[in-house]
Amino acid sequence: MSASRPIADWLRPSLLDVPPYVPVVPPAALAARLGLPVERILKLDANEGQYGPSPKVAAALAQVRSFHIYPDPAQMELRTALARYLDVDPEMVVAGAGSDELIELAIRLFVPPGESILSFPPTFGMYSFLAGTLGAKAIELTRRPDYSLDLDTIAAQATGARLIFVVSPNNPTGTLVSRDELEALLAVGPPVVIDEAYAEFAGESHVDLVRQGRNLIVVRTLSKWAGLAGLRVGYMVCDPAVAAVALRVKQPYNVNVAAEVAALASLADLPYLQDRMRDVVAERERLAGLLAGLPGFEVTPSRANFVLCRLDGAPAAEVHARLLERGIMVRYFDNPLLQNHLRITAGRPEQTDRLIASLREVVEELNAKAGAAS
Repeated sequence: MSASRPIADWLRPSLLDVPPYVPVVPPAALAARLGLPVERILKLDANEGQYGPSPKVAAALAQVRSFHIYPDPAQMELRTALARYLDVDPEMVVAGAGSDELIELAIRLFVPPGESILSFPPTFGMYSFLAGTLGAKAIELTRRPDYSLDLDTIAAQATGARLIFVVSPNNPTGTLVSRDELEALLAVGPPVVIDEAYAEFAGESHVDLVRQGRNLIVVRTLSKWAGLAGLRVGYMVCDPAVAAVALRVKQPYNVNVAAEVAALASLADLPYLQDRMRDVVAERERLAGLLAGLPGFEVTPSRANFVLCRLDGAPAAEVHARLLERGIMVRYFDNPLLQNHLRITAGRPEQTDRLIASLREVVEELNAKAGAAS
């Protein structure tokens, strides 16, 4: 009897070279490491809604008696509510387990293995990551220094792309895609997916172009503005013919019962959530002003629920590490496109106050260290 091959030898070769998606550290893990109660961890690294969901979400979940029953695979009630929210037909809406699932679904719908997507770094890394897991390639066109798109090169460089991804507001820069930029992308030919995960904070959307029948798909989420990141509810708005195929090929029960109940309760409490969004936008502006007042901090104006800043002098990696020691989590970037940058979620005023006080301490420590070394 011949020896069987190790099970790992049967893995798809294309997956062995896919770089892992770098997740954020769970707050409980950091709290355990520091010996702090988890309530003392200030999590400003993943752009979650710091006010949490509408109070109606917990009340609605407490009333559910059908957790033992599969959810509606056709998502009729949820799609109808989402369509009402955006003033589109329900036949144009498909819901998913967060916007990540809809991004993956769009690649499955339009990009055969071996073909390419197009995206514009620095941007959300999920597009290239998911393309790689599905056997597709990624063409990446670097943005200009002001993070706008280089429209002069798009038509030539996009040759062969089957699907174009763009984000507005962009993550991690917080900058918007203009209507002229989007029109230039639509003119290239392939379908365009615009990720509007932060659109509610910007007050701008391009859903109207989907209503006009353009070659556009809008992907959105309830993770940020509605505070449902832990329950994973996203959706896409697209041509009804595309939606019909998406509904056939998606996982049948992809939005679980709890997530659907929470989404419906959120959409029924828009005044409350819109008030919280206004609070976040106001705090984003205050945060940006306070960061700009710190020595060596250069802030990029943001339309999302976070602020990106470049550090001149202090190493972002060390600032990040010293904040972690104080129980404060932020994202840092140090790569060719974003050298020595921090991205910080806009939260509640008291969170901003604690963050800024800690940043002042850290900057003073690092400056003193640099002075002693010299």
